[in-house]
Amino acid sequence: MKEYILAIDQGTTSTRAILFDQHGHLCHMQQREFKQYFPHPGWVEHDAKEIWNSVVEVVQALFTIDNIQSSQIKAIGITNQRETTVVWDKTTGEPVYHAIVWQSRQSQDICDELIEKGYSPMIQEKTGLIINPYFSASKIKWILDHIDYEHKDQLLFGTIDTWLIWKLTGGKVHATDYTNASRTMLYNIHDLKWDDDLLALFDIPRSMLPEVKESSCIYGYSDETQMSGLHFRAPICGVAGDQQASLFGHTCFQSGDIKNTYGTGCFILMNTGHMPVTSNNGLLTTIAWGLHGEITYALEGSVFIGGSVMQWLRDGLHLIQNVGETEAMAQSLKNNEGVYLIPAFVGLGTPYWENDVRGTIFGLTRGTSRNHIVRAALESIAFQSCDVIEVMKQEAHISLKSLSVDGGATSNAFLMQFQSDMLHIDILQPQVKETTALGAAYLAGLAIDFYKSQDDIKKNHQFAQVYHPVMNQQEALQYYKQWQKAIAATCVFK
Repeated sequence: MKEYILAIDQGTTSTRAILFDQHGHLCHMQQREFKQYFPHPGWVEHDAKEIWNSVVEVVQALFTIDNIQSSQIKAIGITNQRETTVVWDKTTGEPVYHAIVWQSRQSQDICDELIEKGYSPMIQEKTGLIINPYFSASKIKWILDHIDYEHKDQLLFGTIDTWLIWKLTGGKVHATDYTNASRTMLYNIHDLKWDDDLLALFDIPRSMLPEVKESSCIYGYSDETQMSGLHFRAPICGVAGDQQASLFGHTCFQSGDIKNTYGTGCFILMNTGHMPVTSNNGLLTTIAWGLHGEITYALEGSVFIGGSVMQWLRDGLHLIQNVGETEAMAQSLKNNEGVYLIPAFVGLGTPYWENDVRGTIFGLTRGTSRNHIVRAALESIAFQSCDVIEVMKQEAHISLKSLSVDGGATSNAFLMQFQSDMLHIDILQPQVKETTALGAAYLAGLAIDFYKSQDDIKKNHQFAQVYHPVMNQQEALQYYKQWQKAIAATCVFK
């Protein structure tokens, strides 16, 4: 009977249960969406119990729909939407408030006050992060400040991985891994411990916090509970936040290895080895994973508007009927004919950090067609990724060999080829597209020798497509220089 690793991929809008075999092949998958709550403008919340129920549903669907036997599941890996914050009562098991999602801005005032008081350098030095409501610390404080709860000494905090581990083990294990801890803005990524100064600053009791463990080790067993509704014995032994799990799933095991997830925005992570790199240009320093007693660090940067620029062309401008047609439209032109689109719909992120600028289009003539606009939109995704990656190369003093990619926009061959040309490196598109879940499965499998080593995992890794640079390097440089001129002009008009 075939054996599998179960990866629970708990995302922002849906939960998936995916089974991988010993060759890293995706064999079965079940998915469920769950409700999003928007109680006020800028607030985004989830019901942690609904999230748990969605996990139970997708795993049970594997048993019933895919006819999987519980004995076939040898281990569980968990990957999760990062920073999303749950606070619950350890006695009753009930959340005391909705989970506050990573996107939510309801703790902005807390962050603004800390910035005004000059805490930014200290927090970046300790955590590698910039003060922002994105991270968990201000979300925890907001919950504690806004609930009237009699037994606050009974409260526990966790990111979604911690909540799921606690539920799976019937409340016996309260733990997280290094990657998720590093996104809370409470964890010292150098000393590898919860930081007393930061706990005092946010007025958060240490008793609330989970134990921090390696990303690949046995946390507990799923059969230790009658609460879960999942009555099968398997060790929970791989845990990582979604972007770090994706980096691992891409087998970016060496310093300088880098991946880009092309989604609504773009998440770019570079493995920087065993030494953290501090950024002076707004990149985040984070923990990539903890494995075999060693910490691997990463630099992280994000592009605000990635694939969503194509949705804007479709739904806002009605230039296209579906995103799939954009590849042929862009390829119909020999070059961009000087048309550049800056999709600064919510400002510009790394390395510009211009919150007040807005989108612009340059180079329009009477000969400009919708194909030019579509091509400029696709190119903007590649250019913005270049902006982040060039900063990473400079700050980490690392030259790139290739870029591993995943996400919906990677199906666009024009975009991938253009990205290869602009960076002048190979673009590696893996055979298994679910690299986030695959990373969690690899981490879990390593803990029980289902996968023997990272070298063995690397041997299993196969590519669906590899794009090699074909454009003359001087021509590519000219394209990029024109992009930078367009950015500079955009920043003038605030």
